[in-house]
Amino acid sequence: MKGDFLRCGAAGWCLEIFWTGLHAVGRKEWKMMGQSSLWMFPIYGMAACIGPISRSLKKIPVVLRGSLYMTGIFAAEFSTGLLLKRYDMCPWDYSSYPLNYKGVIRLDYAPLWFCTGLLFEKILSHDD
Repeated sequence: MKGDFLRCGAAGWCLEIFWTGLHAVGRKEWKMMGQSSLWMFPIYGMAACIGPISRSLKKIPVVLRGSLYMTGIFAAEFSTGLLLKRYDMCPWDYSSYPLNYKGVIRLDYAPLWFCTGLLFEKILSHDD
């Protein structure tokens, strides 16, 4: 599980840096500088729990599995966001986006979290 935690933390960091770098293009920042926070590593590392869960869910249709992962990711983002906000350490703030909830989750990210959950399921697959 320790290896999965480290793998998920690193993969999450890389995905976030890639994602924020892509958003820089929308602001015409052609260097495409991505960014993250040290706080994100343990948050992404928590995705390691997808491994054991995915083994229990492998016979469930992909749409349902993705939906369950998406819900879990939203729950983790919401709870960690509120906790970090309490101490003024939350590295994200979605307050200015229309589909935000309490500034810590964006409902329009549902498809992204759906796919991310399935991606982490694949990364954590030990059936090889």
